[in-house]
Order: sequence, then structure tokens, then C-alpha cells
Amino acid sequence: MTAPDAAVTRIVGALVEVRPSDAALYEVAFVGERRLIAEVVRRTRDTATLQVYEDTTGLRVGERVAFTGGTLDARLGPGLLGSILDGIGRPLERIAAGAADGGDFIRPGTVADMLDSAVRWAFTASARPGDAVQPGERLGVVREGVRDHPILVPPGVGGRIARLDSGEFTVADVVGTLEDGTPLRLAHRWPIRLPRPVGERLAGDRPFVTGQRVFDLFYPVAEGGSAAVPGGFGTGKTIIEQSLAKHSEADVVVYVGCGERGNEMTDLLNEFPALVDPRTGRSLMERSVLIVNTSNMPVAAREASIYLGVTIAEYFRDHGQRVALMVDSTSRWAESLREMSARLQEMPGEEGYPTYLASRLAQFFERAGRVRVLGSLGEGSVSIVAAISPAGGDFSEPVTQASLRVSGALWALDPALAHQRHFPAVDWETSYSLYAEQVSAWFTQNGGSEWSGVRRDLMRLLQRERELRDIAGLVGPDALEDADRLAMDWAALVREVVLRQNAYDPGDERATPRGTYALAARAVALYASLSAALHGGTPYGALDVEASRRELAAVKARSS
Repeated sequence: MTAPDAAVTRIVGALVEVRPSDAALYEVAFVGERRLIAEVVRRTRDTATLQVYEDTTGLRVGERVAFTGGTLDARLGPGLLGSILDGIGRPLERIAAGAADGGDFIRPGTVADMLDSAVRWAFTASARPGDAVQPGERLGVVREGVRDHPILVPPGVGGRIARLDSGEFTVADVVGTLEDGTPLRLAHRWPIRLPRPVGERLAGDRPFVTGQRVFDLFYPVAEGGSAAVPGGFGTGKTIIEQSLAKHSEADVVVYVGCGERGNEMTDLLNEFPALVDPRTGRSLMERSVLIVNTSNMPVAAREASIYLGVTIAEYFRDHGQRVALMVDSTSRWAESLREMSARLQEMPGEEGYPTYLASRLAQFFERAGRVRVLGSLGEGSVSIVAAISPAGGDFSEPVTQASLRVSGALWALDPALAHQRHFPAVDWETSYSLYAEQVSAWFTQNGGSEWSGVRRDLMRLLQRERELRDIAGLVGPDALEDADRLAMDWAALVREVVLRQNAYDPGDERATPRGTYALAARAVALYASLSAALHGGTPYGALDVEASRRELAAVKARSS
């Protein structure tokens, strides 16, 4: 006796109940006549609740549902770099090129593989028949643009090679087999919710060098670490992430636009390919992957988009690459969790977010890390920079607070600084880094011998200015002692010359660790010289502060 066909019994927005069903949790299904892509998010006896990743308008009770037996996965292999994907991995450019109606939106039920199966790649085998291979071992390489794309034994696969051919193949072709019959291809699939295995997790004692002075000097992030970047509208979150994508010391950049405004993502799609990679002089897209899930796209796909992004990042990490994963923003991702949780009638937590918000964020951030990869390709890392859009700029809201518990650095953006055209608009009174001590030895070796001391002296100066600001507001700056007036004026100069950086100035858009140290150390030395003159009896008005300002500006110009 055959089981009856599963059918839709209830529809609540993007949630669909299906009965009868023995589907597994997170199993993918095609819903209705249009075969809408969906995923099982709850099971109760013979009923499965699915979140649909597409618009359910027009879906009717009684339409049939086909379960695939697999989970939502990513197809990983050559052709991934330079691609623009939606939240569930469909290639937007290829879908647009093949759209019969020429429309601007994906038609419901559209299925397209992440990788183009029509493209043939020249594969050069390095392993030989008879070789025993383990997960992560190199089988050969594919030349992709200006770089070699290593083809590795997929996780969970191993044995002795029976056949391995060189030649031109598509990602779907079998290029070889193991003795147990396991086929070997240029690409493989991996479930996006499952972290990829590693050989060993390593200590974060090297920095993720951003090229931004305020981050590298004051609030560094370890390679394989994570940073939360909360900021209100107009504080420059997107510009910061674009600057990091262009100038950070990352081999591969994965950018996830999660629930952001469509016009903002349109600007990104126009600007990102135009960014020039300083390393090669070619388009930055050649080492980037963009995942685009705008606010007008189905909300359920936002939840999947960040898992897709981190899975792609882990894939390139397994090649021994340093990967920067930018997410803009986790607030929109959390909003999708809240919406789906409400439709599931789950008990709400703070501000209506589900009670598991913090644990889901922790699971995502824990996929960052510096590791020794499987096989013989050495070390790789995934560094996560997650922008947060707190409503009203309130950092006490649940998403920001949950992110602070699991990220190692806070780059808090201040709208007041943004309105003053001070970028990056980092609030040095709120921001912090838990990685500063871990990476100080690296910066001392590669930046300057007194890196920690210079950092400490400048932070003390800014803290002293904060204390004096309130006093000056009551009695006026002219009533302060000369040493205090100098501290306030020099702190303002440090903010203007050292911490401020112009992303559109070719001479200032990127700062090296040595250049940052030279500028910061000179600022400390000049301040010490002026302070010594004060203590020697020179009145404040007789100090040539303007000459010191010009000298510091000259050092900045030379160190850029």
C-alpha cells in the first residue's frame, strides 16, 4: 500500500503546513504547482511545517508537495568566485539572462544551480591512480582567472584512487573514481547549516589587518576572529565593509547583503565590480562572492543567506585562504527569525525575538576561526565582520547585546561623528577589542617596536579629553589649566589626523601597520615635546602647536 501524497493543509504567509509527512527536519521540498522551494522547520507526528523561500501568493490548500530527501546545500567548486547569488544560492545574473519576460524579479519556482554546468574547466590532476587520499587532499588544480583553484577530496570521502583524468570537464562530470566506486568531481555539495570539518583550530595570535588605522591600532580583530559593527542609518556601515573588502589582508571576500534596501544593494552591485583590487589591478570581483537578499525578497530566505555565506567562506578557507565574511546586516536576519517564530506561534522573548536568538547567533559566529585545514594545504581562516542596524541607534536592543556576547570586538558607530563627516565614525568611548593583547606581539614585530605603548598613550589621551570635556562645558575651555587645554586640543588633532580616514582619497584609503605606527608614534612624541615645554615654564599661548600640526600632517602624507 502506497502512502498518500503530501498536500498543503494550511498557509500562513511564508509558512505552510503539509500532511501527511514523515519528512526530516530541514529537508528541502517543492511546494505546489509552481514548485516553490521550501524547507522543513517543524515536525509534529504526521505534519510538517515548511518555511517557503519564495512568494506564496496564489498558493492553495490541497496542492501537492514533493520532498527531496536532502537539506539545503551549496554546490562548491570552480566558477564560484565572481558570482552574485540570492539568499538560497541561485545565480542572479544567469537567471536574469535566461528570463523569457526580461523582468527584474525571479519568477516563483525558478531553480538554477549555483555553478554553471555548461562551463568546461581545464583540470590538471596531481594525484595518481593507486594514491591513498584523505578528506582535504589535493587531487589537482583548475586555472580560474589569475589563480589556481585546487580541487580537493571532499569531507567525508577517502580511499585509494582507481582512476583520475586530466582534461576539460564541467563541474558535473566525473573526473575519477576511488576503488570503492566513489565518483570524484570538480565540485561537491555541502549542507549550509553544518560547519565544515577542520584539522585543528589555532590560536588567534595574528591580526586581521583591515587597512583602517582606528581598527588596527585601537580595536584590532584577530585573524579568524569576529567583530560586531552596530550603527544607525547613515553612520557608514556599508562604506566600512566595502573598504575592508578592498583593503583588508584577505585572499577572498564573501559579502552577504541580508535584508538591506534594494537601492543600496543596487549601488553595491554597480560599485563592487568597479572596485580595483590593489594587489592585482583587476576587478575586486575576481576574488569575491556576493550574496544578495534585499528587503523586498521573501523574508525566509534571509535566514538562509548568512549560512550560505559562511559555508562558501569555509570552502575557500579549506583551500588555505584567508577569507573575510561581511554580513550587512544581522539585524535583518534576526527580523526574519522573529517573523517566522511569530507565525510558528512560539513563545516570544525580548522585543518579540525568539528565545533562541542568542544561541543561533553564537552558532553562526563560532564558524569563524583560524584553523589547520584537512589535508596538506596548511592554514586558513574565516574572519567575520557583522554589521548591525539597531532601531533608533539603541545598542541595548537584543540583537546588539546578543552579538556582543559572542564577538571579540565592538566597532560602535556614532551618528554624531558621521554628521561631522568624521569617518570611520567609530565611537572610541564605546568600542573595544578583546583581541588587542593576543595580536600585540605581531603588531610590535610588523608595525613598530613600541606599538602597545603608543596605543596605550593615545587611548589615555582620548580618555583624558572625555573627562575634561564635561569640565570645559561648565567653566569654559579658557578656564582650564594649560596642560588640560593642550590635552584637549591635541586629542582633537589625533582624532582629525590619526583616526579619521578618507575612503575616497587614494593616498589615505588604506594604511599599513608600519604607516599607522609611524603616524601614531609621532603624535605621541610631539605631544610629549609640547607637554615638556609647558612643564618647563613656556606658556600655552607661546607653544607653536600649529607647527606640530603641520609636521603631523606631513608624517601622515609620507606614511600613506
